[in-house]
Amino acid sequence: MKKKKPIGNVLYYVLMFLLSLFMIFPFLWMISTSLKFDSQVFTVPIQWIPNPVNWSNYSKVWTEEPFFTFYKNTAFVAVCATAGQVFISALAAYAFAKLRFAGKNFIFGLYIATMMVPWHTIMIPQYQIISALHLTDTHLALIMGQLASAFGIFLLRQFFLTVPDELIEAARIDGAGELLTFGRIMLPQAKPALATLIIFTFIQVWNDYMAPLIYLNTKEKYTIQLGLKFFQSEHTAQYTIIMAGTVCSLIPILIVFLIFEKQITNGMVHSGLKG
Repeated sequence: MKKKKPIGNVLYYVLMFLLSLFMIFPFLWMISTSLKFDSQVFTVPIQWIPNPVNWSNYSKVWTEEPFFTFYKNTAFVAVCATAGQVFISALAAYAFAKLRFAGKNFIFGLYIATMMVPWHTIMIPQYQIISALHLTDTHLALIMGQLASAFGIFLLRQFFLTVPDELIEAARIDGAGELLTFGRIMLPQAKPALATLIIFTFIQVWNDYMAPLIYLNTKEKYTIQLGLKFFQSEHTAQYTIIMAGTVCSLIPILIVFLIFEKQITNGMVHSGLKG
């Protein structure tokens, strides 16, 4: 039997704790600042637990500016874009993984190569297309820009490749079409990959700043990131209110992660048990 190394384990956990503390420090400071008065923000040493606690910062966020409108706009765009990207990516990934057609690998390689092209290089051509479609200053422009994802197709394709072909052949022998096979066989098997893609896509769309800045002009259509920037300009140097708005903007991301994190973990555990 191998001897345990308690000293090494202790050093490992101490190092992990320090790294975790280093990573979480900005978030703790943000939450703490959101509960302070302006005079308490830059006190030395840092007052982590404000005394007294100023809850009025959160009420100001929702009453002094149309924060609920920003929230609603962002939720609409994020949900629609995430649903559309996951559905389209899953269909394309199934085709690349399980269907046979001429030039499949070459087309897939070309599509994956687009991941090396920065979005900033296609920003102007994309804007010209959106403008030609008369979709500027609309949420549809933001949704359409997120529907195609080379990363999503690659992620789901790699997972679909692990599904035995015997399952697909058995479904076809039973008379199932491709769409039925896709819906009844492939999607249930790909829950961990789908949950991962949902989290990544939702966070990306929710935190997107450049696209809304380019396409949206009307304040009533602003997303949360533009709203926070506008909020910051309206409350210059009022870090307590700005941090309160930032905390509110992070809540949906945390909720989505907590919902789908269990599916990802269970998928990893079950995948590891397969022989």
